[in-house]
Amino acid sequence: MDCSEEVSLLRRELSKVTGIYELHFDIIQARMAVDADPGLTSAAAIQTVVARAGLSCEPWDVQDSGARAVPKFNYRRWLTAASLIFLAAGAAVNAIFHGVGVLHLLAHQSHGHELHADVAVLFALAIAAGFAPFAKKAWASLRALRPDMNLLVAISMTGACLLGEWMEGATLAFLFALAAEIESWSASRARQAVSGLFSASPREAAVLHGGHEHRIPAAKVKAGDRVAVRPGEKIPCDGEVLAGESHVDQSLITGESVAVPKQPGSQVYAGTLNSGGYLEVRATRAASDTTVSRILRMVTESTQRRTRAELFVDRFVRIYTPAVFGLAFLVVGIPPLLLGGDWSHWFYQGMVVLLISCPCALVISTPVTMVSALASAARHGVLIKGGAYLEEAARLKAVFFDKTGVLTAGQASVVAFMSINGADPDATLARLAALESRSEHPLGRALVAYANQRGIAAAPAEAFQALPGRGVTASVGDRPYWAGGVRMMESLGLNAESHRDKIDALEAGGCTVILCGHEQEALAAVALSDAVRPEARNALEVLHRMGVKHLAVLTGDGDAAARSATAGLPLDDIRTRLLPEEKAAAVRGYRQLHGPVAMVGDGFNDAPAMAEANVAIAMGPNATDLAVESSDVVLMTADLNRLPFLITHARRAARVVRENVAIALGLKLAFLAAAAMGSATLWMAIAADMGATLLVTLNGLRLLRVKKA
Repeated sequence: MDCSEEVSLLRRELSKVTGIYELHFDIIQARMAVDADPGLTSAAAIQTVVARAGLSCEPWDVQDSGARAVPKFNYRRWLTAASLIFLAAGAAVNAIFHGVGVLHLLAHQSHGHELHADVAVLFALAIAAGFAPFAKKAWASLRALRPDMNLLVAISMTGACLLGEWMEGATLAFLFALAAEIESWSASRARQAVSGLFSASPREAAVLHGGHEHRIPAAKVKAGDRVAVRPGEKIPCDGEVLAGESHVDQSLITGESVAVPKQPGSQVYAGTLNSGGYLEVRATRAASDTTVSRILRMVTESTQRRTRAELFVDRFVRIYTPAVFGLAFLVVGIPPLLLGGDWSHWFYQGMVVLLISCPCALVISTPVTMVSALASAARHGVLIKGGAYLEEAARLKAVFFDKTGVLTAGQASVVAFMSINGADPDATLARLAALESRSEHPLGRALVAYANQRGIAAAPAEAFQALPGRGVTASVGDRPYWAGGVRMMESLGLNAESHRDKIDALEAGGCTVILCGHEQEALAAVALSDAVRPEARNALEVLHRMGVKHLAVLTGDGDAAARSATAGLPLDDIRTRLLPEEKAAAVRGYRQLHGPVAMVGDGFNDAPAMAEANVAIAMGPNATDLAVESSDVVLMTADLNRLPFLITHARRAARVVRENVAIALGLKLAFLAAAAMGSATLWMAIAADMGATLLVTLNGLRLLRVKKA
């Protein structure tokens, strides 16, 4: 399946099958998804109907991350070659033995030349060989009384032969077969380009059992297996380093150009290259669920999310195709009836107009561009979940950021720990660590690390509950405890003003303040500091230069802490002490007043705001599962420079889509004008369609090559 005409044919034939409810087509991946009742139909029945339409299909293997296999014997390619041979032989015999050259024939088309029998037979064989693979499709189109390109070519070849233009018909058959081969190659090239980006995973893995090592297929590695990875080998699984130290080139996943140091506890990805020492890795995911497998699935499945450009093309084609049919009838009838033109000549020109009506180049112009852009972005550490989101990224007017873990490095450290109301510092810290050990927030991890550094173990906690934008609660030793900011105290009915001086003094130094207490009493205040990412200033300045008008921070921190922590960054607005729903309201309000906005977050609290944004962006490998699931774009590495890359790449993709639509429509309009003036030929129409398809495909594939982010 390489063309919209084949999609239309399949949809027409399968819609008649009882039990089929819905059909989805992906030309780039040559995939058809059928929503059907297994009690009313079967895979075998679907294959039979597809074969009756002149195509073939096989069940899609969801584990297959590579391009579809090419048949060992491509009969269509051999028939195309045979058509060329018969066409060349006929022209040679006509020129050598009968004195009629090719240029003479082409210069006098539609004037009914008498051909010798031997030449006519050779041209007839060229027609038969070239059109044989499409005859069944043409017949299916005729039976349904819904003409497609196959039927139009059949009519045009028949008309050419009736007019005595056997060489014209043979040329048309060969060029049509060649065009089909080029379309097939174009789609195959796009598939291979996508799958080739992620085909780096090794075939085998060295799994350790006790003191023995067994080499097994990498596809059979299970979560929990211990795998040995030697220097120079590719890592066969997603996992955690158990032993050894090395540097790993993980540009395949994150786009980082420099190898990353790994030690026990570090995370590694399948397909990345161990460039240094020996590593022992515990697999954390099965082979079918590795990061690289999920990226590939998301890129290929993303083509089902249709962009504005694709919807525009679909609407345009619904008007364009019948309009061209009407124009063909006018071209055939008006000159002979009103101007005394020759019926055979203008019938011929009408056939040319019908051939030009094929919208394949126009239909494929957008998906081939989008899938190339999505694949190359993923290769550079930016995973975009659909072409629609790439399209939105090109239109962004504003970017909103969470502070902790997004603009800051997310590696907070405790600056001060103060007891309140005479509480035992060590006992309070043990209870605070108990609460925060269950939290996903970077500040919570910093508090647990601080307790560990002081040799204080977290107490057992039960009934843990996270309160978005406020804090956490849990029972420790059968007594309820809480931890959070001023919002948490206020929600519990406590008087935060009694501690305002301490809080303000700590926040003035750029610190985030966490309070911990028991029931109605505060027991401790902790000040944590988190440095701004080193690349943050440059990334934000680049966004401004690119025309992004508004950059803002949405945070639950106090005003003094947020402004001090982000001092020196070129921000247009800093909004503080926000609950998750207030962050969402801020994003929604800006989007409604000013246009497309992105929200960059990494935590549980950011999910509502991300849901309101035109483009939701999850930041880095430490983003929570909820943030990743609710996002439209995932930055695979915690690098804010990926944001300018995303927008630049999105704008380039939008520009290429416009170019492709202009190429496809421009060539169509040029040949329609030539046909209306009576100067176009059948073989020129096929050459134009073939050329347009090839041009838009190659132009779209340019997006696979981009500069490093």
